[in-house]
Amino acid sequence: MRIPLTLFLLLLLLNSCKKEVVEPSQKTYKNMTAQELLSQSNYQAMCYGGYREMTRDKQPTIDQIKEDLRILNAMDVKLIRTYNVQLPHATNVLKAIRQLKAENPDFEMYVMLGAWIDCKNAWTGKPVNHDIESEQNEDEIARAVALAQEYPDIIKIIAVGNEAMVKWATSYYVQPDIILKWVKHLQDLKKQGQLPTNLWITSSDNFASWGGGDTQYHVPALNELIREVDFISIHTYPMHDTHYNPVFWGVQENEARLSKEKQIEIVMQQSLQYAINQYESVVNYVKSIGEDKPVYIGETGWASFSNELYGKTGSKAVDEYKAGIYYKLIREWSIKNHVTCFYFEAFDEKWKDAENPQGSENHFGLFSVNGQAKYALWDLVDQDLFKNLSRDGNPINKTFNGDEIALLKSVSTPPIKRGQ
Repeated sequence: MRIPLTLFLLLLLLNSCKKEVVEPSQKTYKNMTAQELLSQSNYQAMCYGGYREMTRDKQPTIDQIKEDLRILNAMDVKLIRTYNVQLPHATNVLKAIRQLKAENPDFEMYVMLGAWIDCKNAWTGKPVNHDIESEQNEDEIARAVALAQEYPDIIKIIAVGNEAMVKWATSYYVQPDIILKWVKHLQDLKKQGQLPTNLWITSSDNFASWGGGDTQYHVPALNELIREVDFISIHTYPMHDTHYNPVFWGVQENEARLSKEKQIEIVMQQSLQYAINQYESVVNYVKSIGEDKPVYIGETGWASFSNELYGKTGSKAVDEYKAGIYYKLIREWSIKNHVTCFYFEAFDEKWKDAENPQGSENHFGLFSVNGQAKYALWDLVDQDLFKNLSRDGNPINKTFNGDEIALLKSVSTPPIKRGQ
């Protein structure tokens, strides 16, 4: 039967107006591997803790975590790092991401899950034994494995220990063979099909612990660990070394005549180079033992306030202005050199130094506890990236009301390098 031309055109128009209906079961999510994520340094990585209070006994709710993750997502943060699975926080982060993905298939967020590792008697008041591990480590690894099995679309990396080998962590550090034991255990589970084969395993530690510093770390167990991990995650903190190793910190006497901003630019460039040198020291050590493992930055950051070693009465390194410059410099370098960098950290956490609220450990966030964007992110506020977003009911506004002159008044000029 021949269809009249007018009816044919009407049917054609109706068909072209149809919208494809995607049932929930048909939703597709991006599912990148660790290798893909870490090879794209433009996928910003961030260390995340959602704690708002003076103690971790008060856990952030899933709704509060979702609020934070929306803020980070607006910044194009796609990979976040957590630190332990002893407390509910990491599990709730995973639940929050899964809920956000269900609400919006375009939401994309992945996790480097930390499993905390201690030595025997750590945090007990009893004499510690760095050669023997805590009995709790086995349960911690088991919890991490269970979560990786439950959330394979989100957990892409497991980090065995956080600064667990560096010897200045006197209250809990372990020898490299203990980290090696658990890394090999997780790699074996991958071979047995109990964990995804593309799940990457590492340990996240101070650059010196990975062979980039004192030769006391250059032991056979470390070399074997380097061969067993899928990549190396190093920590570098020039800010701390403005006190502990200030060889790079300060301006020359003739530079002291320059403006405050110019002096700060000089010392922050020196700080960036100091971090690069520590990164390259690990790369060189890895090559020296005949390996070619990828090396990424698992932690680096700069506090925005301190009333102690790094503040106005100390090295004069810490303030919001210098922190903002360091963030931009290390971000630019990491993108240019294709080195994924987990910046420490997203939000201030008051519990880290509950005894000294003005201590530097409480002020590493790019955002304050109440959600104010610090100087590092003022340009993102100007771009309206955080429009309609809030933290605990507080809109995302600039610190200092966006007044850079007022900010600079709070900033100390760097010290002068006498006799250099």
